[in-house]
Amino acid sequence: MSLVENTLALDTIFSRLRVLPVISIRRESDVLPLADALADGGITTLEITLRTPLGLPAIATLRRERPELCVGAGTVLDGRQFQLALDAGAQFVVTPGCTDELLTLGLDSPVPLLPGIATASEIMMGYRLGYRRFKLFPAEVCGGVNALRSFSGPFHGIRFCPTGGIASENVDAYLALDNVMAVGGTWMAPHALIEAGDWGAITRLSRESVAPA
Repeated sequence: MSLVENTLALDTIFSRLRVLPVISIRRESDVLPLADALADGGITTLEITLRTPLGLPAIATLRRERPELCVGAGTVLDGRQFQLALDAGAQFVVTPGCTDELLTLGLDSPVPLLPGIATASEIMMGYRLGYRRFKLFPAEVCGGVNALRSFSGPFHGIRFCPTGGIASENVDAYLALDNVMAVGGTWMAPHALIEAGDWGAITRLSRESVAPA
C-alpha cells in the first residue's frame, strides 16, 4: 500500500479504539481466553508482540479463531520477522525503532506499518519517505507528554501512538494531546492477572480503559 494508504489504514484502526493492549504470550492456552476477556471489555484491537516464541502462532490462532478482532504484530525487529508476521496474518505491524530495512519494507507492505521512534531525527527519517504515523517508544523515558507537546510544533500533521511506561494513572494525559491517536500498554492485561487466569479482572480493567474520561 502507498504511505497515504498506510496513514489512512492506521487512522481507521485507531479511530475505532484509542487503547492498544501490548501483549506478550507466554502460554498457548492463554491466547483465546485473554482475547475474549479483552473483547468482553470493549477492546478488539490487539498488538501481539514477537518477544516470545508464541507470538506468531498466537497471531495465526486469533486470525483463524477470532476473525472479528484486529490483530497486529509488535516488536518486529527485522525483515525476516516482518515477513513472518505477514505470513501469520497480522493486520498491522509495529516496530520498537526504525531502520532503513523496515521503513523500506513498509513502502510495499500489504498492511500498515507503525514505525517506532524516540527522537526528532528518527521522525525525520520516516517523514522523508512519507510516514506520518509513528509509535513513540519508550514514551515515558523519551519525555512523555512534554516530548509529544514539543513534537507538535515542527511536526505538524504527524500523530503518535506512545507506549512504554503508560498506565491507568497517566493515560488520560496522553490521550488529551491532539497529536496522539492512541496509546499502548499492558495496564488492562497485566502479566500477573494473565498468569492467574483472572479473565474477569482483565475484562473489568479493559472496560475501565475504554470508558470516557
